[in-house]
Amino acid sequence: MLVVDDDFMVAKVHSGYVARVDGFEVVGVAHSGADAVRAADELRPDLVLLDIYLPDVDGLAVLRNLRDSDADPDVIVITAARDLDTVRGAIRGGALHYLIKPFSYEALRDQLEHFRSLHRKLGSLPGDAPAAQQDVDELFGARARNPVAPPKGLASETAEVVERILREVTADGGDLSATECADATALSRVSARKYLEHFVASGRAEVRLRYGGAGRPERRYRWV
Repeated sequence: MLVVDDDFMVAKVHSGYVARVDGFEVVGVAHSGADAVRAADELRPDLVLLDIYLPDVDGLAVLRNLRDSDADPDVIVITAARDLDTVRGAIRGGALHYLIKPFSYEALRDQLEHFRSLHRKLGSLPGDAPAAQQDVDELFGARARNPVAPPKGLASETAEVVERILREVTADGGDLSATECADATALSRVSARKYLEHFVASGRAEVRLRYGGAGRPERRYRWV
């Protein structure tokens, strides 16, 4: 896999995420569009994690270039860009998925597992025979049937409570930290964060980083 991000530390974090998923390996890291195209041509990765905001060219231009190249890897877009034009551009460019930064390890793991299952299905089909409609439906519908696994010990009743509180805070224009969620639900901070991260991984919530004084930035959650 090739990781493309202009921020050296972010690229390192994402590479670490990839290394934690069994069967996946980062073969290269690029910090510009030109380096990404060159690395893809030299390394021939099966998958590229592609940022949109690059110092030399737009990531969508890199995506189109990769599609026209001999390497032609699959691409998952990873970006802070939320505008619909960028999302449409990624879809039209053939990206497998679009992850909005900052995302959790679980969210990326889910996409890598989807990529793996997709290619296993493709590999199981006979190359010299026409695909049946059932095969095509499974390939194009695999994403919907591959939901994020719920955290161990997740209770539906508690999830509903966390969801209700998160929805209320978001409706008022705010966001919520794991500590604040724990206070509102009488959960431990660890349990509250587990539920919140599950909602993020399943696409029902988003997380933003709030930078303050010393220490790690605070993760703030909103319902989407």
